[in-house]
Amino acid sequence: MDGLEVLPVRGIGDVTAGDDLAALITTNAPWLRDGDVLVVTSKIVSKAEGRLVEVPADGPEREAARERALAGETRRVVARRGPTAIVQTHHGFVMAAAGIDASNVDKTHLVLLPADPDASARALYDALLKRGLRVGVIVSDTMGRAWRNGLTDVALGAAGIEPFRDHRGEIDPYGNELQLTQMAVIDELASAGELVKGKCDQVPVAVVRGYPGAGAARGAGAVALLRDAASDMFSLGTAEARAAGLRDAATLPDATAGTGPAASEAIARALTTVAGMLAEGTAVEPTPGQLRCTPPDVTAAGLMRFGADVHRVRAALTAEGLSSTVTYDATTAIVTIVAA
Repeated sequence: MDGLEVLPVRGIGDVTAGDDLAALITTNAPWLRDGDVLVVTSKIVSKAEGRLVEVPADGPEREAARERALAGETRRVVARRGPTAIVQTHHGFVMAAAGIDASNVDKTHLVLLPADPDASARALYDALLKRGLRVGVIVSDTMGRAWRNGLTDVALGAAGIEPFRDHRGEIDPYGNELQLTQMAVIDELASAGELVKGKCDQVPVAVVRGYPGAGAARGAGAVALLRDAASDMFSLGTAEARAAGLRDAATLPDATAGTGPAASEAIARALTTVAGMLAEGTAVEPTPGQLRCTPPDVTAAGLMRFGADVHRVRAALTAEGLSSTVTYDATTAIVTIVAA
């Protein structure tokens, strides 16, 4: 690849429901040619597809309407802080406010994401193919990123271009075989296109020229970039993960039969966690693989506090990756927790 050229497509103007995007783009970019990559802002795709919600122009009614729209576009809430909600949409995207946008639209409407961005990209790809143009199509939108300030454009939908550049199995200059490197090129191209589009310049389409292979085949679409739940190590926000942990703590299972004794270091860390939280007089004596818990007294109130203390210890063991079982000696009121 010798280099890339990024070109704005000017003159498209306001897009309304039913507009022919292929006609608008080719009219304003007659210089478009095979092998180019179109980066199309999702907002004009949504407008052309009629994905708008009517809302009051201002006041609490507007916010209530926006909340209803958000609920309708949300599969699950990932994190919420103040007025900001990070959600997973029905498409599988994790983003602020489900991608609902109030910019570059009149004040009485909100713009939703396209219902199926990959299908939207394929429809535009096919429409351009009928006009004799084999190009890649990326439907893009702006997202924030965990642990980094600022926004960048990413691909929500794609057609006519492979989503990844796969380097796995290649050998680097030092003789190492690459094992995991898959570059999300459609995200990279979406960000490159945003550099010439801007947010206030009414340039909703860019062309990236020079990327090899674009337009040759439909490709797998941007859905290939979505990480599945099984491999997502950060699927919840802090508050949501804490709530999930508390729910799990309320239903702690017994240890699986046949597991070996727990490491003493993990038990010690669990006891450090609950240090200062146990009722005065509750004694917890660690021995290899287990803890001997003695109540401060055997009154009804004392045993209730003791039961809560035993559960705190079990929850702390679970946080260290340990499971546990409990045995209770009714004669001495001593509880033995076996950790594994």
